[in-house]
Amino acid sequence: MPHLNLEYSDNLRALNVDVLLLRLNHALFGSGQFADEADIKSRAQVFSHYRVGTGLGERAFAHVRLAILSGRSPEVKQQLSASLLAVLREALPEHEGVDLQLCVEVLDIDREPYAKARIGSGQA
Repeated sequence: MPHLNLEYSDNLRALNVDVLLLRLNHALFGSGQFADEADIKSRAQVFSHYRVGTGLGERAFAHVRLAILSGRSPEVKQQLSASLLAVLREALPEHEGVDLQLCVEVLDIDREPYAKARIGSGQA
């Protein structure tokens, strides 16, 4: 925990996804909300078929969905959202002629039914 999903449009050709995922993970670990850096799991999915609005101009998007165990305050969730958005803004500067939308959402995972097992040499 947490689980971070990055979805983005394929017209963000200069995006280095591996570096961005690592930077997002560092932001999460740096928040102090997650005790073990190995608990942070992120993944990315690029979309070649998408539509942003109804206009015909070139548009792009990057959307981060962060799922965390329930119980954190709205203020903590807002801080996490703001720090992830700041990483997105740095990684995706303005693209000439492209309307780029960056979004972050933070979702709660119900603690009671959540289960996790860690297997292998990295386990505690």
